[in-house]
Amino acid sequence: MPLDPRPLAIAIMGPTASGKTAFALEVAERFGGEIVSVDSALVYRGLDIGAAKPTPDEQARVPHHLLDVRDPWQAYSAAEFAYDARRAMDDMAARGRLPVLAGGTGLYFQALLESLAAMPAADAALRADIAAQAQDRGWPALHAELAQVDPVAAARIHATDPQRIQRALEVFRLTGKPISQWQQQARGARLPFRVLKLVLAPTDRSVLHARIARRFDLMLAQGFLDEVHRLRALPGLQAVAAPLDLPAVRAVGYRQAWEYLDGQGDAADFRERAIAATRQLAKRQLTWLRGELDARWFDPATERARLDQALALFLPAS
Repeated sequence: MPLDPRPLAIAIMGPTASGKTAFALEVAERFGGEIVSVDSALVYRGLDIGAAKPTPDEQARVPHHLLDVRDPWQAYSAAEFAYDARRAMDDMAARGRLPVLAGGTGLYFQALLESLAAMPAADAALRADIAAQAQDRGWPALHAELAQVDPVAAARIHATDPQRIQRALEVFRLTGKPISQWQQQARGARLPFRVLKLVLAPTDRSVLHARIARRFDLMLAQGFLDEVHRLRALPGLQAVAAPLDLPAVRAVGYRQAWEYLDGQGDAADFRERAIAATRQLAKRQLTWLRGELDARWFDPATERARLDQALALFLPAS
């Protein structure tokens, strides 16, 4: 069987707080790579501390792509991400650089790796209409509506995942065709890269939970609430009637901070809710990752040798 001539890309996947950023930096430095962020919070300017955005020093070590590409009141769809990411990857390959995809946003990975860029672009007016319906009826009711028109998608999307419910209903209302059919058709398209998928995930869930709590406390110490104060003062966000409907403000941690600054609960309650929401995000990410049957899983704390061996199979020795 002939060797696959497509250039290689490394996908470093995993739940939040699993160590993806540090490992991606190491791989990119070691093998002449550049990092493509696959994170739906990091695309927004001003979401830095609470989104664990790579620091200026980290960004200076290795070129990063798809950070700070939108203001927090602007839309950025998974299809737009896929288009931008592929352009960045093609440019890297042309320059002999290794694309290192790093992040935990499953919808972005799906869009990039399964050619969802062919789907219709986001429709701001329709999204606003769906968000208004959710305000009146609740997202579980819209999830039930989705189950009527696209049971396949509804089975994959949790009733508490508003972004994906909104997108699935949007696509159906725009085209009359379920998003699951669009996704099925897209799977026939071939990404012009070989992708080595590496999942970093602690085997012991309590280890991940402890990392999440420690990281959130560090964010608080670094000034996370001051960051959210600055976001709230931006004219572009002040002009939005319902900022909590924006994907940027709905990002884990930011939503809870926004509500706290609106007067909901005390500081201890805010911390508890933010950590709980982050743990729920990690759970959803792990559920999605288990469906990536061609991915290789590693516990970064105990299986570093196996991880290095997997890289050595695909990349020349440094």
